[in-house]
Amino acid sequence: PLCCRLYCEEEKDPKRRSCQTVLAEALDIVVRSFAPILPHLAEEVFQHLPYKKDGVFRTGWINASSAWKKPGIEEAIEGACAMRDSFLGSISGKNALEHEVIIIIEPGLLFELMEALQPEETSSVSQLNEIMMASQTTLVTELPKEIPADENIIKGTFLINLEGGDIREESSYKVIALPIAKAKCPRCRRYTSDSSSTPCPRCLKVIDGKGST
Repeated sequence: PLCCRLYCEEEKDPKRRSCQTVLAEALDIVVRSFAPILPHLAEEVFQHLPYKKDGVFRTGWINASSAWKKPGIEEAIEGACAMRDSFLGSISGKNALEHEVIIIIEPGLLFELMEALQPEETSSVSQLNEIMMASQTTLVTELPKEIPADENIIKGTFLINLEGGDIREESSYKVIALPIAKAKCPRCRRYTSDSSSTPCPRCLKVIDGKGST
């Protein structure tokens, strides 16, 4: 998922730029954390940053932005990770990219949290799909009619804990793993293309529309 955002998206795409921002901030925090015991290494890292930065000991201690704190994001990620564990457990030993995953959640708080990670019903490039590690993720409120009733459905629950415990809600979910029907994209290596010799729609848009390969 990380390599897809860094190397497969268009150069200035917000998905790619946001990924770079997170990596830069993570590096900054890690370096500042070990600077007191590894000062020479910390200064060397700062000397090789691709942007202008004063020495690690001249710019203060770790200062996390308050804008990063968004209620519900932590719970959304933890919930998605719980569903990913259910998905990966159901295909034990198999390649997750060779599957699509269907997540079924009844309308409610848990569904709204997952919608924050994937607003559209089906996606191969959403944050939810990146967490699931599948080639495609579908988020719905009820079992699709085309899915047989005897299909292997993994059931699970997740406890939502918001506002310091003021909001607590245990919600159930269902996960279905299906073999992906599409071909592997020769560029991003996900099974999202109509032909193994043709890039997927996302990659075609990047190559043809905005030039970055």
